[in-house]
Amino acid sequence: MIHLYALGSGSGGNAFLIDGPDGMLLLDAGFSTRELTRRAGLLKLDLGRLAGIALTHEHGDHASGARRLARRHGVPIVATDGTLRALALAADEPRATLRSASIIEIGPFQLESCRTLHDAAEPTAVVIETSGVRVGLAYDLGRPTMGLRHLLRLCDAVVIEANYDDVMLRTSNYPASVQHRIAGSGGHLSNRAAAELLTDLWHDGLSVVMLAHLSKQCNDPEVARRTVLDLLAPLGFRGTLAVAAQDVPVGPIPVAPSYARIRTAPQFELELT
Repeated sequence: MIHLYALGSGSGGNAFLIDGPDGMLLLDAGFSTRELTRRAGLLKLDLGRLAGIALTHEHGDHASGARRLARRHGVPIVATDGTLRALALAADEPRATLRSASIIEIGPFQLESCRTLHDAAEPTAVVIETSGVRVGLAYDLGRPTMGLRHLLRLCDAVVIEANYDDVMLRTSNYPASVQHRIAGSGGHLSNRAAAELLTDLWHDGLSVVMLAHLSKQCNDPEVARRTVLDLLAPLGFRGTLAVAAQDVPVGPIPVAPSYARIRTAPQFELELT
């Protein structure tokens, strides 16, 4: 059994945390060190148990607090080569490199990753396994690839972007160029696209879904929830559907291992590029 927390998610900052029996892993650190510590304190979490900080990419709303927090707790920053270069870490700052189709170990956590489509140096989605539980995280991506589907296919819990509602985006005050970027292949996932991806990933062992990175201008938590449930519930999903908030931490959400996933997980053929 592990517990999943959202310290916050949105354009103002993103940070998720997995708390297992033998340590914690922070997924993105898009707030200041002080704010990350404050939000963890609200949840009575001790960041001194961190084994590492895994980053999806270098943008400030995902990485602004990573270096200072890593130095404070003496833990490595875990990211792709491109992200590590973009962060310009000093020679003495501990790090570990994520590579597609490879598994690395950070304390009690095993991490797998795959490249995503976003306007960053080398953005990635990540799956973390610990205590027999698999948690996937994928956001800031304009289009889910077959590689991403393959990575997330066995997860017990998925944190997935549901950035905007299609109608709310089209009727927003954003200029057409901004709307195009948001909805483009290097932008963000809509509620509908997230729901369709989740139906592709559905299996009996998927017990937790957390919607992340919601737009304040072009989305609404209840609209996002309803869009996802309308597609997932008919498949038999009766688990936890949570929505990460920008300003208020969410959790703990318990996630237990489900061995049913091995029997029923969807299979995908990898794209050859």
